[in-house]
Amino acid sequence: MYNISVSPHIHSKESISRIMWDVVIALIPALLASIYFFGMRAFWMEVVTVIAAVLSEIFIKLLLKRKITISDGSAVVTGLLVAYNMPVGAPFYVPVVGAVFAIVIVKELFGGLGNNIFNPALAGRVFVMFAWLPEMTTWHAPLKSGWWQHGFNFFSAKLDAVTTATPLAVAKLQGLSNLVAQFSDKADMYWNLFIGNCGGCIGETSALALLIGALYLLKRKVIIPVIPVTYIATVFVVTYLAGADPVFHILAGGLMLGAFFMATDYVTTPITIKGMIIFGIGAGLMTVLLRLKGGLPEGVSFSILLMNTLSPLIDRYTAKRKIYGYKK
Repeated sequence: MYNISVSPHIHSKESISRIMWDVVIALIPALLASIYFFGMRAFWMEVVTVIAAVLSEIFIKLLLKRKITISDGSAVVTGLLVAYNMPVGAPFYVPVVGAVFAIVIVKELFGGLGNNIFNPALAGRVFVMFAWLPEMTTWHAPLKSGWWQHGFNFFSAKLDAVTTATPLAVAKLQGLSNLVAQFSDKADMYWNLFIGNCGGCIGETSALALLIGALYLLKRKVIIPVIPVTYIATVFVVTYLAGADPVFHILAGGLMLGAFFMATDYVTTPITIKGMIIFGIGAGLMTVLLRLKGGLPEGVSFSILLMNTLSPLIDRYTAKRKIYGYKK
């Protein structure tokens, strides 16, 4: 007797749970960097946001009478990414609302994981940015001498830092030369941007930590480098042609976080290699356009969300589909 079942008949050891928990592991270096540079408030912001995302998913699943799937780790990933896109000084209710919006509105009301049009974490971030613009654009400098010399207390969420502007904001409003003047030279500026010793969202400042996590995802074959490499290369080339500093624009802001952890989202990005290249080039062009000509200094979130809307169209014209028995 044969067991008859529907396709697919070729199975893989890959699973949603395995992929999502690999992403969580890959985000740990950035979590540690956020604590080092911004203190325990960053840690508690991440914890509270993850809890809000998980509880939101449980609530909406019960409300819609769907199977509860929080063990797959997708809500944890969304919560972490929402938190990583927050300034350390934002009130805790801001990332909580962002996580709830990301899970309930962007993910579950569109049909759950696999059916959402937009990247949930980015949509949540943009929503709270428009809702609480002052709180989302007030930045704090890293703790100069490290969290261990600032009255370290594991249970404390006290903010002990001075307000500052992000490197992108300084470069946009005052010129890159004024930013370089804050360091010993341009090489020193690059180094501080690379390790994360600058103002910005808690999970985006350290390119080093994000690259460590990205290498883990590449090693585990959770992601392929097509979109990140195309995205970053496009930003490099276009900023160079525009007369801007390409290395600065790669290291500053949320480019590394967006390129490796959000532009590679399986659901909201193209499935073909050609489509991924188009996606990466489009996101890179839009990022540079928004940074150099837009009203806000950053452009990663908006560029990826815009390309999310184009992903179905890109797939439609890049995927090869042959109908069996059909002759043109």
